[in-house]
Amino acid sequence: MRWHVDPWNPAYGTGLEPAEESPAARSSAQLDADVEVPADEWRPLVAPADIRSPRIVLLVDGVRRNDAWMWSTEPDGDSHPGLAASYAAGVVRCDLRSGAAAVAGTRVLRGLFTSSPTATDIQCGSIRYALRRSTATDPAKLTHAVQPALTALEVELAQEARASTPDSDDDLLVVDGPLRGRAHLPRALGYVKTHRVEYLSRPLSTVVASLAAGQRCPVFLLGTSWHRYTWYLRLPGPPGSPWSGIVRVECSAELSRGAAIALADLSATTLPRFASTPYKDPRAPQNLVPVAGLERRLRGLLGDPRLLHRTLVGATTRAASATVDA
Repeated sequence: MRWHVDPWNPAYGTGLEPAEESPAARSSAQLDADVEVPADEWRPLVAPADIRSPRIVLLVDGVRRNDAWMWSTEPDGDSHPGLAASYAAGVVRCDLRSGAAAVAGTRVLRGLFTSSPTATDIQCGSIRYALRRSTATDPAKLTHAVQPALTALEVELAQEARASTPDSDDDLLVVDGPLRGRAHLPRALGYVKTHRVEYLSRPLSTVVASLAAGQRCPVFLLGTSWHRYTWYLRLPGPPGSPWSGIVRVECSAELSRGAAIALADLSATTLPRFASTPYKDPRAPQNLVPVAGLERRLRGLLGDPRLLHRTLVGATTRAASATVDA
């Protein structure tokens, strides 16, 4: 028996987070492991020597924050929960030919997510929380309503960055998290750094655990509520647990088998160069260096949460007083 210390800072959990119902939660997703290599012949793969990284890599990420929980009082006396949330997205353009990286665009939006039929935008001085109608009546489920809005913002910024990028036919778009909702973007990869369920059978998982830095497992087709091609890749980093430094990368299932394999090889030659190191990032090596910098920029753009909370309290208090006086 042997112990391994996960390289992630404990405050961020662990890179391998199985669901609570079992120590190694098995997924019920549909799986085709024979896409690139027959399942009984799975082995670690390396990209062919002639594969070259694209000139431009666009890294997309978003952050979100709950600013205040709210409750409405309706004219009929009913009440609905509301969530005032801030969210931001951004793109880092990395020019691998010149070795330069720069933030290509950022945007911050704020929304009032609620099922209230009478709610309107909340204006707090120069800050506006735009009404985002939701069918969720459970406060806990309102947090899930923010993600589609954030995904839409990420797509918008990714399209703008790609449109303004020279040599746009020689680029790669990498979005942080699953590709769902963004699979229509060309030459796009979803980058998943936390593993909450076990998709592969034990023999295939053993292949993933045996990967060396820069190696990937064969491409397989994964189907849950949506389908995508996906593969596991190990980034360079310090030794640790069997799944230390492992990320899952995915691309659209609408692509041909050959195109998906080509993207898998491209990811193996491109993503490892962005891997972080433990002394710089508590989620190394999975949290890519440009993405970590973008996250810090975006969180700063969200504004002071205490000030926003006080502003929301003041705005709603004034609105309530005006209603009573009327």
